Amino acid sequence: MRKVRLSTGYEISLDGELLSVLEALYRELTLKHELKVSFQDMMREVEALVDQMDDADRRRYLIESLFLNSVTYENEMLDAYMRKITSPDDAGADDDVGEHS
Repeated sequence: MRKVRLSTGYEISLDGELLSVLEALYRELTLKHELKVSFQDMMREVEALVDQMDDADRRRYLIESLFLNSVTYENEMLDAYMRKITSPDDAGADDDVGEHS
């Protein structure tokens, strides 16, 4: 199994699990820098990881990333919808939807 190395020296096995990469980035960068990692810092680290991957690894992690992001997006949209329909401000606002006078 191939491995990639973070700037901290920590090695990540490329086993196809996006979560293990995200956890390593969080632990090795965000936490070790006490939550003071900039967008640019994280982007440089991600770019360096991708540069160490071969085409097959890049494809596998892109697919996993797109899938995970689509699920996350769907969950956020459903959450926003549920908050809207259960909001006390909107209670009864749609009671007459579909009714004709």
